[in-house]
Amino acid sequence: MRKFNKALVVPAVALALTLGACSSSTEQKAETKSADGKELTTVVVGASPVPHAKILEYIQENLAEKNGLKLEIKTFDDYILPNEALASKELDANYFQTVPYLKTQSEKRGYKFEAGKGVHLEPLAVYSKKLKAVEELPEGGKIGIISDPTNQERALRLLAQAKLVEIPASGEVNVNTVKKLKNFEFAEVAGPQLARSLDDVDLGVLNGNFAQEAGLAPKKDGLLVEATENNPASNLLVWREGDNNPGVQKLEELLHSQEVKDYIEKTWDDGSVIPTF
Repeated sequence: MRKFNKALVVPAVALALTLGACSSSTEQKAETKSADGKELTTVVVGASPVPHAKILEYIQENLAEKNGLKLEIKTFDDYILPNEALASKELDANYFQTVPYLKTQSEKRGYKFEAGKGVHLEPLAVYSKKLKAVEELPEGGKIGIISDPTNQERALRLLAQAKLVEIPASGEVNVNTVKKLKNFEFAEVAGPQLARSLDDVDLGVLNGNFAQEAGLAPKKDGLLVEATENNPASNLLVWREGDNNPGVQKLEELLHSQEVKDYIEKTWDDGSVIPTF
């Protein structure tokens, strides 16, 4: 189920019909005009609400029109539907995912997508409402962790830095394959529920966007924060393979502009979002 920025909830059957009906909508869009009569190309882009949609809104308000663009931004609260909508041509591009996640989903679902260069990183961090340090995890304690496989591996590698688990030498990395180095229980939770689950666990490993939505920041609130250097989890713009949409390419260019870099650094000076270009 998808939630757009107007909190519209669409039943699964209706959604399937909608996607089918809109399958070629991005190909049929006519150019629009700016206030001074210049032609603008509309680009429909899907994004997570924070920080992705906020970055796109900055571009729409400050950079798009003078570069011949009009952005139509659709927000998604999950990690599955933005790629489904892109594959079905309901979107021209999406901006919500990392390289490892894109690779995993493309292999699993057969997507034929291309990706731009990394735009920003949202550091993963361990948070707690009960403890002041990771080392305080009690015997038999509980750790909240995302259920999504790609992000779960990333979270487990952070817990390995805290010497709470040992990563297997080969094969899949998930809550069932790691070796626990302390007596505790995992609570697998869907990403959007992670922050709310902090009341019920001793530690929670939160993705940056979900932490931000809950008012948490790694520098201020994180007990352990993943390293940013050589981190593959940079977020990027993604579009369909072979779809040489000039509007999408212009958006990719603007996402890597000095103006956007300055905006990210100023808006998230708590380190919760870091430009990677």
